[in-house]
Amino acid sequence: MRYTEPKPLSAELLRLSLAQMGRHEAAFNPMTFTLWYEHVAGINPKLSHALESLSGESRIDDDTVANLYKEHVLAPDEEAVTRVGSAMQHLMSSVAQTASATGMQAGNYGQQLSGLSKTLSSQSLETLTPQLSQVLASTAQMQATLQALQDRVAKGQNEIEQLRDDLVRARSEALVDALTGVLNRKGFDRKLEQLQAEAVANRTELSLLMLDIDHFKKVNDTHGHPFGDRVIQAVGEILRASVKETDYVAARYGGEEFALLLPGLPLDRAAALADDVRLRTKAMKIRDRRTQDVVLTIT
Repeated sequence: MRYTEPKPLSAELLRLSLAQMGRHEAAFNPMTFTLWYEHVAGINPKLSHALESLSGESRIDDDTVANLYKEHVLAPDEEAVTRVGSAMQHLMSSVAQTASATGMQAGNYGQQLSGLSKTLSSQSLETLTPQLSQVLASTAQMQATLQALQDRVAKGQNEIEQLRDDLVRARSEALVDALTGVLNRKGFDRKLEQLQAEAVANRTELSLLMLDIDHFKKVNDTHGHPFGDRVIQAVGEILRASVKETDYVAARYGGEEFALLLPGLPLDRAAALADDVRLRTKAMKIRDRRTQDVVLTIT
């Protein structure tokens, strides 16, 4: 998962992100929040460099945010962005309304205290009773208003955390191939870049295994595309089993093409794994669901 910060740290990062967002013209939406969160968390060096290069500009607007997001942050599912964005706007509006009501109440309370101060300096104790009663009542009302604000802010923090989780989940889903459950092409490209950088930095080996289902067009032409999808799913299951409980990564590169990213694995062991995957695939039988007859084998 991309965001692994513990709750206390993520709360502080949320505060810092909101502070940064408040200095610029861009709207308070998930795209802007993600941008600043990754920057203040220090998990996206390229993004941070781009933001720092804009430090001479007084304001960062929506267009700039959109360009930075597109270039440095993987775009999540549009429907999820719309849903999370709507929820966040509603949340911000609700908190703002509660804060506004508290501000008005505080203003009225301040006026009453000012009036009491003037009375204390000019009148006798007997004449203070009505104003003291009014101030006591206002104090209780002010306490209730402040408590309401605290409760709303606490609820807002929980809702923001849920929205952040929704956004993380949407971004994760955008990296996964729905048919096979392995990474899609975008996920593969992102993971390859990460593992290449780590291999260079740590001076470790990185093997890449590319696979292609033989004569897949013939499978589709003979048995139909739904059957072809079953074949692709079956290969995906074999690849997932091959990388289970390891740091290896399986991906669907496109169509009937797959890949395995094998960090830390030297070439000879990668070749052995490739042969194992080949044999396990060949041993698998695709059966007719009605008759259980073997329809074809996969190579």
